[in-house]
Amino acid sequence: MSKEKVNDDSKNEMDESTGLESEMKEENSADEKVINNLESEEKIKALENEVNQYKELMLRKAAEFENYKRRTENDQLNLLKYAAELLIIKLLPTIDDLERSLSHMSDESDVLKIKEGIQLIYNKFIKVLEEQGVKKFESIGKPFDVEFHEALMQRADDSVPPHVVLDELETGYMYKDRVIRHAKVIVSEE
Repeated sequence: MSKEKVNDDSKNEMDESTGLESEMKEENSADEKVINNLESEEKIKALENEVNQYKELMLRKAAEFENYKRRTENDQLNLLKYAAELLIIKLLPTIDDLERSLSHMSDESDVLKIKEGIQLIYNKFIKVLEEQGVKKFESIGKPFDVEFHEALMQRADDSVPPHVVLDELETGYMYKDRVIRHAKVIVSEE
């Protein structure tokens, strides 16, 4: 055989083997693409499931928060609505005492006994108010102060300096550290 023919045969064999190799490479790359596509689809499905779980969790938490907010608002409204309940409960026995005193009064009753009974009820009432932080403040003989007093009128009095409280027409009260009712007073004039 001639050298050229051997070269052609070997060239053909090489071309055939190269063609087979490239076919195999193409098949392998196609298989890899299918495998990669399957893996990608599985990853996408896993991620979609995870996203759905987080959405569901978020919706549940949002609903729980709304319920908590509604409960808290109701609790606050009830707290404000019934804030004076304890004070009222403490005042009810005083009302009972007044009713009993009124039921025992008659035309022939001893005025001194009635006065003593009413004084006891008054003391009990003042005690309940003091327990709640309500206190009277004294005004007579003290300098007039707009923070505590409301002047209803002025009267001349040479025995005291000007702007001193001479008389108290209505007692003033403080609740803790705040004036809740100014004392209505008569003040000495210049």
